[in-house]
Amino acid sequence: MYKLTVFDMDGTILDTLEDLKNSLNYALEQNGMPTRTLDEVRRFVGNGIGKLIERGVPEGCSDADRMKVQETFFPHYAAHCNDNTRPYAGVTDVIAALRGAGYLTAVVSNKADFAVQDLCKIWFDGLFDAAVGEREGLQRKPAPDSVFEVCRLLNVAVEDAVYIGDSEVDLQTARNAKMDVISVDWGFRDAEFLRSIGADKIVSDAAELAECFGITL
Repeated sequence: MYKLTVFDMDGTILDTLEDLKNSLNYALEQNGMPTRTLDEVRRFVGNGIGKLIERGVPEGCSDADRMKVQETFFPHYAAHCNDNTRPYAGVTDVIAALRGAGYLTAVVSNKADFAVQDLCKIWFDGLFDAAVGEREGLQRKPAPDSVFEVCRLLNVAVEDAVYIGDSEVDLQTARNAKMDVISVDWGFRDAEFLRSIGADKIVSDAAELAECFGITL
């Protein structure tokens, strides 16, 4: 039996896509660059803000111009990261049920740490024992550093934890940490894609996720 459940944020517990798209497009427009569609942004996310910007700017964009876009993005996203963001259906109930069953819960995300902390407070106040976003001193996922950090903070061995995420980055993070993983297909990647990259445990709704832990919602 696991002691700790570690959740990805974007595409797993929160639908953040619209706000990420809006802040990216604001930053692109402010710097005279063409905007991106929701489907394009869906493909760009998962590896942190730096990679989102790198993928979002036009091909051939200089490093200096890319940095200007990134510098424009951060304050806008800080002010607007919760305009359209909402938890996925039933996710809050699953997290509460896990805690009620004695599991520790945590978030590990490539989202900027300030946004991870703010959104956890807004939507999941008191439901996570630890939350770690992109911060100095920790390599971004799929490096296992942030998973190891929450295990250290909560004094849980990695083999006693399970990672829950929606993307190839999450699957690789779990593999790099040598921990079990559950993939969800309600986020930014669908079941067909997840299967194509080797995901062998995929759930499609909150009730199915709860069942993995012997919990009925």
